[in-house]
Amino acid sequence: MTTHAAAVAVEDLGMEFVSRGRRLVALQDIALDIAPGEFFVIVGPSGCGKTTLLRLLQGLASPTRGRILVGGQPVTGPGPDRGFVFQQDALYPWRTVLRNVLLGLELQGAPRATARARAQAMIELVGLAGFEQHYPHELSGGMRQRVNLARALAIEPAILLMDEPFAALDALTRETMQHELLRIAAAAGTTVVFITHQIDESVFLGDRVAVFATNPGRLQEIIPIELPRPRPAGVKQTAEFQSHVARIVRLIGTYHG
Repeated sequence: MTTHAAAVAVEDLGMEFVSRGRRLVALQDIALDIAPGEFFVIVGPSGCGKTTLLRLLQGLASPTRGRILVGGQPVTGPGPDRGFVFQQDALYPWRTVLRNVLLGLELQGAPRATARARAQAMIELVGLAGFEQHYPHELSGGMRQRVNLARALAIEPAILLMDEPFAALDALTRETMQHELLRIAAAAGTTVVFITHQIDESVFLGDRVAVFATNPGRLQEIIPIELPRPRPAGVKQTAEFQSHVARIVRLIGTYHG
């Protein structure tokens, strides 16, 4: 893939920090391209730089070396072409579901009628029609994360960045949200960059899985996940799925430090 065709291009990226007088290398020599509409998953042990990379993609920090292109343009800060979904839902408790989803559109200055129509469409897309006037404390964890997702999608980002968004959910809700996210991403046509510690989740969601190692954070291998879409729950019991999981487990075990 050529750089200009990529939704995201990461070129010779490095990130260093200084802590207590010591130089810490968070990311070293990262180079990868992500195609438009791709569901790209990053997996690896704690400390391998996954969240640092996502923050760089969002423009919340600047790399020590190299650069990131989104839509062919260098990332110099946050922008409306990228939506961010955090591990915690980060909803405003005094705002209803509808008003939480409206927030980004309001900050962009979208016309009120247009904004409400877009917010309503996203609420319906994530399966929360009928809950528009509910407050966050009236919702389950999975429902709050749906609101978070709707809010990120409402601004129509080209890239959706997701930092372990299901980590705080119970196992059954997490399973449901995995299926829902695939449905929502396909319907929205958004490129997704998704971070997880869960290897089976990475295989179930991803078109490709980037396996990172630590000390320093570096890319070991990008694995194509050639499983047909849509992906039913039963795909997790197939030999092909388990083969992908085993391969990633071996990589992480080999390059853990």
